[in-house]
Amino acid sequence: MKKVYIPLMAVIMWTGSLWAHHGVAALGAAGLEGPGAPLETSSSAMLPQGSMLLYTKLDYVKWQKFPFDTVFPDQKESYYFFMYGVGAGIKPYFSIYGFFPFYVKKELKSIDPQNPSLGQYTYTNASFSDISCMMVFGFKYDRGLKLVPKTESLDDMMDWHFTLYSGFSIPTGNPNIFDNARDTLGEFEPDMATGFGKPSVSFGISATKQFVSFPILTYTMESNYIKFFEYTYDFRNPDGSLKRYKFGDEFRANAALTFRTLKIPSKKFRLDFSLEAGYQMNKRDVEDGTPCTGSGGKILYGTLSTRVYYKAFSLGFGIKKPVWKSLNEDAEQQGGEGKEKERVIITVSSII
Repeated sequence: MKKVYIPLMAVIMWTGSLWAHHGVAALGAAGLEGPGAPLETSSSAMLPQGSMLLYTKLDYVKWQKFPFDTVFPDQKESYYFFMYGVGAGIKPYFSIYGFFPFYVKKELKSIDPQNPSLGQYTYTNASFSDISCMMVFGFKYDRGLKLVPKTESLDDMMDWHFTLYSGFSIPTGNPNIFDNARDTLGEFEPDMATGFGKPSVSFGISATKQFVSFPILTYTMESNYIKFFEYTYDFRNPDGSLKRYKFGDEFRANAALTFRTLKIPSKKFRLDFSLEAGYQMNKRDVEDGTPCTGSGGKILYGTLSTRVYYKAFSLGFGIKKPVWKSLNEDAEQQGGEGKEKERVIITVSSII
């Protein structure tokens, strides 16, 4: 085995997997050498020990539109998800991350919901959302399962690598912002909020393999689960009780193929392309103890992306679209998961 050790120039990916009202992390690292890292699916490569990672991401979502009528008098227009993150390699096998999201959510609402022909106005909610933290443990398989070592040769990088990760959100965003244009008491729309009110917890696993016989190709797969909890809002129901709402838990399973298309070692440059498939299953939201209609279902997303590496700098760009869906009430779920026209994902990151 060739023992040529090459430092990893790492970048983190905060996924474009941002749905109607929240997002999750696609964690991982990649560099000029070794396995490729897709845009959406979590890579199993770790941040180098002692390194710091700075990260910015934009996920732009454009929603499908339908005729403004009594079925859809109000319709989601577009969401802008800005993400700012920092990561630290504590040990070769242990990394931590913190993320600070800023959301801009736009909705077109009828001046009179009973008569949409009178016209629409734009309701926008823009604010920082809930801070989230992640912890990642890295393993590899080389004649047995072991923790990721401090240095690996190019051959070692082709072994199976795995991660176990878990995280939680801190309810720093404000969930109690309501549209008062049509009702002085406000209108309750939980998916237009930028905060969830309660922490959420998540956990997942990933696996990555660079093919020995075809080293320009990397296979990555991942699975994760997010658990949400009920929150009591500062909004009163007609009977005077405070509104209670719980977002549906989410399960995801992703797979990706990444192709190392171009590498120029002398210029410390690399260009990758990735094809990804992401399956998502959402449970129904629950309002005042009752499962909500017009929520939940199953979606399969496809993502085509590219990533450019230059020294310790990385730029990623991707287009993500739903290719199949089975929503619980498809005809009622405008502005929800599976009803995107497209998502445009742009990431910029650098390690220091």
